[in-house]
Amino acid sequence: MGSPFLYFADDRLSTAELSAACLDGHLVELGEAYIPADAVETAALRGGSLARLLGDVLAATHLSAAWVHGALPVPPSRHTVQRAVPRRLHHLIGRRFQYRDLCVAAHDLDRIGGVLVTTPARTLADLSRVADRAHRNAARLMVAEGIVDPGAAIDWLERSVPVPHKRQALALLRGWAVEGPGQDEVTRYTS
Repeated sequence: MGSPFLYFADDRLSTAELSAACLDGHLVELGEAYIPADAVETAALRGGSLARLLGDVLAATHLSAAWVHGALPVPPSRHTVQRAVPRRLHHLIGRRFQYRDLCVAAHDLDRIGGVLVTTPARTLADLSRVADRAHRNAARLMVAEGIVDPGAAIDWLERSVPVPHKRQALALLRGWAVEGPGQDEVTRYTS
């Protein structure tokens, strides 16, 4: 059973009723659902808002997992999901998500709000392996906000099977472990 604070379209209220409640200021959008405007946004609510998208077979990864863990203030426009069951899934195409077919090991998953999400250490390791600005910023925020220590992601990478861009990620994370994550190049103040 999901949270009583989460409202999904055509569950308890129709899409029109949810839109009207948002216009009246009673509800606000949260991920793939709505919550009361005065509810405190938690990891459980963020995760639970993805329940219909993920079901029991998919896990939130990368930027989606960083959002659920609280590193990002808004969800990504397309969620990154990965298979969380050993059997292959077919015909998973959608505009709301990017699907990766590799299975995430059970020990790399947490259940948050009723859905599967990669652990903070796995999420940081995944984010640090992608060289674009959005992923690096999310990784930096996970460390700066104290969600995960870079050492946990370093340990994950060192004991994991071979993964792409492992050396770059280890160099980045080892630097953060020594010096801290610093600020994003765009927001760094210079005098």
